[in-house]
Formats: sequence, C-alpha cells, structure tokens
Amino acid sequence: MCLAVPGEVLSISGSRALINTMGVKKEVSIALVEDVKIGDYLIIHAGCAISKIDEQEALETLKLFKELGEACYEQ
Repeated sequence: MCLAVPGEVLSISGSRALINTMGVKKEVSIALVEDVKIGDYLIIHAGCAISKIDEQEALETLKLFKELGEACYEQ
C-alpha cells in the first residue's frame, strides 16, 4: 500500500525542499509542483511533492494520522 502524507516546507534549494511531516524532516523533490514557498503544505509521495494542500486540511489529515497511530498501539 502506498501512502501520501502532508508536509510543511521549511526551506527550499533549487528543485528540492526540506519538509516536516509529523516531526520527521526530509528532503524531497518539488519539481512537479509550481510556485512552492516556505510555509506551504505539500502532499508528499515516494520522495516527491505531488501537489499543494490547504494548511487546515493538512493539519486535520496529520491529526487523523496521529489518532490512527495511537489507536493501533492501544490494542
């Protein structure tokens, strides 16, 4: 199963960006997404940004991922 997750752009260098997803920082390609700025939220899949996402939607999605992870450990 493949999963795409939201990440916040922390810095940009050419066609690469450092993003933060749930506390994990990773460098990803932003070549497929136009006009990326620091503070933007992107959908990340397999090391590539594939689209921008609204901040509110990104934060809600991250909250759901966190709740799902916590529910898995409760059992």
